[in-house]
Amino acid sequence: MASKNIVPDPEKRQASEESAAETLPKVRIFGKVRDPEMSKTACLRVVVDNTPTGIFGNVPPRKPKNKDRRPREHLTEAEVTRLAVAAGKRGRHRHRDKTMIMMAFRHGLRAAELVNLKWEDFNLDEALMSVHRDKNGRNTEHPICGEELRDLRRLKRNQPEGSRFLFMSERGAPLTPRAFHVIVVAAGVLCQLSFPVHPHMLRHAAGYKLVTDQQPIREIQRYLGHRDVRSTEVYTEAAPGRFNEFFR
Repeated sequence: MASKNIVPDPEKRQASEESAAETLPKVRIFGKVRDPEMSKTACLRVVVDNTPTGIFGNVPPRKPKNKDRRPREHLTEAEVTRLAVAAGKRGRHRHRDKTMIMMAFRHGLRAAELVNLKWEDFNLDEALMSVHRDKNGRNTEHPICGEELRDLRRLKRNQPEGSRFLFMSERGAPLTPRAFHVIVVAAGVLCQLSFPVHPHMLRHAAGYKLVTDQQPIREIQRYLGHRDVRSTEVYTEAAPGRFNEFFR
């Protein structure tokens, strides 16, 4: 039995095609037409394709949200210590890597701020360092604790004379933020933290610790270089001790 969609009569089929063409949008075709009897107006059917565009034949996976990968975006002081100890046990630059992690934590440094530190920013005799903030932050001067001062002097002794940057690669160039990211991730795997870590969590760890220690919010703002105090108040939301005196 012939299908109802098939029109056996050529004249009827041509008539049905002409009627269908009248309902479709007309798009002008520019250029030469080989057949003089061919019309320069084509009938096109618009079809919306919602299929994701593939890269080299494969559809790239969606990046998971931070809340799906880790329970929080900061580290505790104990977790930072574990991270630094792990960094001091791997690779050929153990002291350098450990010092980088502890400095990023103690001074709330972003990865780019950390790798751009220069010896000219430090006064080791007076135990002071100048912190130059990115993202239009406020530059500040931080004190250097005794343990950190010893680590810096050891780091300087191990470097070639005349080195400008604190943290150098084997080729004598300053490390990049990406290189520090690799160091932190590898240390997190080695110390077996229950969630993946990234360098900016060390800056959040500094704000979290200062709020937990009940330091004045305005002083924390200046220490971290925030222009807007609302950026600092975010850390108060994660502080566990802010309700300790309730219903006592």
